[in-house]
Amino acid sequence: MEYIKKHAVLLVTAILLFHFVLSLVVSSQESMTFDEKAHIPASYSYVRYGDMRLNPEHPPLLKDLAGLFLLPLGLQFPLASPEWQTGINEQWLVGDMFVNCTRPDIACNDADTILFFSRIPITLIAVLLGAFIFIWTRELGGTLAGVFATVLYAFDPNIIAHNHYVTTDIGSAAFIFFAFFYFVRFLKNPSCKAILWSGLFLGLAELAKFSAVLLFPIFGLFTALYALSLQKDPADTTSTWHFKFTTLFWYLLKYSGSVIICFSLIWIVYGLNTYAMPGEKLVALADHTLAQKNAFAQLAHTTVVTLSGNAFFKPMAEYFLGVFMVFSRVAGGNTHYFLGTVTNAASPWYFPVVFVLKETLPFLLLLLLTTGYGLLRITRAYLAEKSQGTLRFLARSFQNRITQYLAVFFILFYSYISITGNLNIGFRHLFPILPFLYMLVGKSLADIYKRHEHEPVTHKLLALFIGLALFSVMAIPILSYPSYLSYFNATVGGHKNGYLYVTDSNYDWGQDLKHLKKWVDEHNTCVTGLDIISCTGENKLLSYPAIDKIRVDYFGGSTPQYYLGDKYISWWASRAPEAGWYAVSSFFYQESLYKPLAPGEQNYAWLKDKVPLARAGDSFFIYYITSEDLPAAKEE
Repeated sequence: MEYIKKHAVLLVTAILLFHFVLSLVVSSQESMTFDEKAHIPASYSYVRYGDMRLNPEHPPLLKDLAGLFLLPLGLQFPLASPEWQTGINEQWLVGDMFVNCTRPDIACNDADTILFFSRIPITLIAVLLGAFIFIWTRELGGTLAGVFATVLYAFDPNIIAHNHYVTTDIGSAAFIFFAFFYFVRFLKNPSCKAILWSGLFLGLAELAKFSAVLLFPIFGLFTALYALSLQKDPADTTSTWHFKFTTLFWYLLKYSGSVIICFSLIWIVYGLNTYAMPGEKLVALADHTLAQKNAFAQLAHTTVVTLSGNAFFKPMAEYFLGVFMVFSRVAGGNTHYFLGTVTNAASPWYFPVVFVLKETLPFLLLLLLTTGYGLLRITRAYLAEKSQGTLRFLARSFQNRITQYLAVFFILFYSYISITGNLNIGFRHLFPILPFLYMLVGKSLADIYKRHEHEPVTHKLLALFIGLALFSVMAIPILSYPSYLSYFNATVGGHKNGYLYVTDSNYDWGQDLKHLKKWVDEHNTCVTGLDIISCTGENKLLSYPAIDKIRVDYFGGSTPQYYLGDKYISWWASRAPEAGWYAVSSFFYQESLYKPLAPGEQNYAWLKDKVPLARAGDSFFIYYITSEDLPAAKEE
């Protein structure tokens, strides 16, 4: 442990460098995920054309960063297409044209180049988040705590899975964490500099994802509580209540200053992204997306239309349009597969179950142990000081442990909002709480270790336990490479079986299309005898014919034809089965089996008893169906 403390900065640098390189490698192997097809064309159009008509339901910051990395590539954008000119938020069709070359009349870009470069800034943000986790945890609990927290973060397969996608998930977790970091500094010393930094990073969090609106009430509440918990200077002759009221007033006034800075930054960034966007396009977006007849939708529509008519207020019109669209989306829910059901109704068990199944077992064990340790320490401290009064104890504890109080409150509050909300869309929506969990677990581990440093035997046993636990954490992404998006822990059989419990961005988001192309190419090379020496292993099925055509049912952002060419046949569950090769997405496979069927509708039940010959990545099930395998033949 002394070696770790002595070389902590070097170790953390090496860990984050490994994290960065591994992310680039995985990124180069994966095809475009479902949401990226909307985010990537929006990214380029924002920075290239100053127009936010695509994907307005997400703030522009992360897309701007992705778009900046695309600018030097000299890409062709479908400006003349009807989808851009007159379409209303045609993000998916524009994405197909921009990335997937689906229109022969429009100049084609290289999909892999676009994917790789647009993803780099997201990975850089992930590395920056790792550095912040180390710095803040080191301040909180010492060098060992910082290293422990960084290891937990950098080797979490769920983080590695998403740290290169052009989506809001990693970015929102990062900027929310940064905002908390500077907010704590503001509380401890509400100087002009602290107000400025707190306001700027609050604004950046709001520009990363609209769920960051939760920070306004949280920061406001903790500003008030922190001010009220401050102890009066014994030399101050004013009354205690006068002191508290004055302190509260000035703290809230200064917090208001950071909120003003926050919205100023929002206005500036939205202004840069909408300067060339016609106001009537905003009105058309509002007419299309806020067409509900309820009072909230009507108020939202009126607000956006009114603000869009003024050049000064147009950036805020775009901002409020996005906020209102998110509220509308949350209210509508989403169709998802979960534990043998396909439904649009949210389950309060969704996020707890997904968290337990997708987090690594060593981390879950450490989380359980350190939570118990923390509760024990709080109980002992309270019992030792309760004679001085509960309020005095809470006030002093709040002042001394403001970071822990904030972190725990945010974890519980955000988890409650997620569990009781109407969107069961993926573990990734819990990402904002993960950096705080890594920080608290890392600090508690270091505290436990330091508290027993004068007990040689216990100290050595603790060092051995912590070392083994962290070694296990580091080994998991190495052993599970490259199955990161589809990662599930051993309680359900790992990444091969995760789709049985939950799909979508938890398992199958469209990332494996390149793996399918590779599998098809390798199979054809083997069966045609071009490379018979290396044709061994589970994906080399020499007794099966070459793949001239393959029926692909794909859930994701890429286009199978881009990678498979004329071998690709578009397929879906309700089509009548026929003989030949199939590659079926686990997302569509599970959805077809468990969703209610219309009378006479076909699903994949006829494949249920047939074991896939192979898998491409984890998410594609590959079958070869003979005429005898068809349902009609079996009935005969």
